[in-house]
Order: sequence, then structure tokens, then C-alpha cells
Amino acid sequence: MSKTTKKVRDKWRTKEWYSVFTPSYFGEQNVAGIPCEDPKKLIGRVVETTLYDITNDFSHQSIKLYFLVTSITGDRADTILKSHEYSTDYLRSLVRRGSTRIDGIFTGRTVDSYLTRVYIVGFSHGRINGSQEHGIRQVMGKIVAEKASKLTYSQLCHEMVLGKMGSDVYNEAKKVCPLRHIGVRKSKLLSMPLTLGEDEPKTKTKVGPEIVAPSPEIEDPMPTPEPAA
Repeated sequence: MSKTTKKVRDKWRTKEWYSVFTPSYFGEQNVAGIPCEDPKKLIGRVVETTLYDITNDFSHQSIKLYFLVTSITGDRADTILKSHEYSTDYLRSLVRRGSTRIDGIFTGRTVDSYLTRVYIVGFSHGRINGSQEHGIRQVMGKIVAEKASKLTYSQLCHEMVLGKMGSDVYNEAKKVCPLRHIGVRKSKLLSMPLTLGEDEPKTKTKVGPEIVAPSPEIEDPMPTPEPAA
């Protein structure tokens, strides 16, 4: 008795390609293509690229960007910046013998209710003492708090990724001691507003590997230094 042959379904034939675009504050550029059967499954996907791929500036190849897919229109997937970070090789290249590394981790909420964690790193010329480290961290926290209270999330992303925030911290912190480098080595979006049509944001949505259900309001912590990672 012959066995019934099962038809093998070619899943690739049922998939369509979707173009992933960066948000407007990064030029709305097409940075990736993703095949998918159901466009709903794209929501919450994270796409990795570099700042160099967007600006074509070779000095930006050490900055990694992670974009979170938030909506689908036709075959277009729109995103927001979920996080960014220095590459491991670049961060390692900043380390010098006889220099002190100063890390600060701060949390701030933008004027449009995005909760963001900001990681700033500094390297001194020569060794510095504990009080100088404390003074530099105070400057870091002050500037992060000021910017978060005045800027939208898109504006804050621009300043973190393109170096404006690091430059402002450097110009203030160099009054404490001579510094070789200060920059935002990493940022992470913790929660974002959930917008319902024309209304203002009513609740917050946590940001993880996938979009999850709306969560209760997260208490806004003061932007004071946390233990370095």
C-alpha cells in the first residue's frame, strides 16, 4: 500500500518584503528589508545598523543604532530609536594606562513622556581623586536632567547620538579636571507614551524585545547617578 505524500508548503512564497525606515530625526532612510507573512509580527522587531550607514561619515562607524518597529503602512515599517551604544572595540580603544574612567548612569523623562536611561563615560588625563570623580558625575547628571526636561525624545536622541550632549558635559566637566574624552556611550528607551488617535498619551508602554500591554505609570526617578554597569 503506497503512502500518501504530504505536500510541502513553501513558507517563503507566502512572505512579503517590508522596508524598514529610520524615524524622521534620522532622515527616514531605508536601512533594512524584512520578509514576513503577517505584518503584525513585525511590530516590536528590532533592527540593528550603524550611524555610518545613515550619515556615510566614516567616523560614525563605531556607533551602533537599534531601531524598534512601531507601525506598518503598506510595505513600509516605521521605527523609533530603541537604543544606541559605542562598539566594544571603540570603547576599548579609549582606555589608557594611567587614566581614570568615570561612568555615570542616569534616567530622565522627556517633555513628550519618553523615559530614557543615559550612560555617560569619561576618561581623564592622568589619575584623579574621588572628589573629582564625584564632581564630574554631578555635572553629567545635571546636564542629562536639564536636557530631558526641555527636549522631546527625538531631540534628545539627536543630541545623545550625534555628540551634542557629550560635548556639553565635556565643556562643563573639564573645569573640574583635565579630560580626554566624554560621551554618551549608550542609551536605552525604557518606556514610551501610548497615543490613542488625536488624544494626548494616556498610559505608558514598556519597551522590550516586543511591544507589551500598557503598564501603569512608572514613577519618574530623579536623574542621580546609579552604580556603574
